[in-house]
Amino acid sequence: MKHRLLTLLIALQACLPALGAGLEVGQPAPDVEAKRLDSAEVFKLSEQRGKVVILNIWASWCGPCKEEMPALQAYYDKYKAKGLVVLAISMDEPRDGAEVRKVAQTYSFPIALKSESQLKGLGRIWRMPSTFVIDRQGILVRNGHTGDPEITLPIMEAQVTPLLLDAPLK
Repeated sequence: MKHRLLTLLIALQACLPALGAGLEVGQPAPDVEAKRLDSAEVFKLSEQRGKVVILNIWASWCGPCKEEMPALQAYYDKYKAKGLVVLAISMDEPRDGAEVRKVAQTYSFPIALKSESQLKGLGRIWRMPSTFVIDRQGILVRNGHTGDPEITLPIMEAQVTPLLLDAPLK
């Protein structure tokens, strides 16, 4: 029994980097790239310095994901003029692109498909929704792999608003 438990723990430890364990709050965020659904434009996290970025991972079939999208929109509307950027990356398969586009029509922030994105630095996306927050200097402030996955207006007001108010836009 002890041998099996030890084997399981070693196997789990080997998987941690793939699960995003290399991401650490307080360290530079990985350079995520994503082709936007609404244009040929490619979103590059490295080009967002000076702005606060909320990176939301969702899917059209994920109930909790769809429940938090209106809060993301309301928060985006309130703070985009202060340097807030929201990017929602759908984990849907390319064959479900029509459904993603249908959902995307409701929101004004950029949306992309995982299949047209480079997310390697985020590790394996293993839960949805997942929300990552990156400050104006490109530092990871919220790791979507850890803690409570829920993102609500009160949580964004508490965690993101201070980042928007701390430094002027560049």
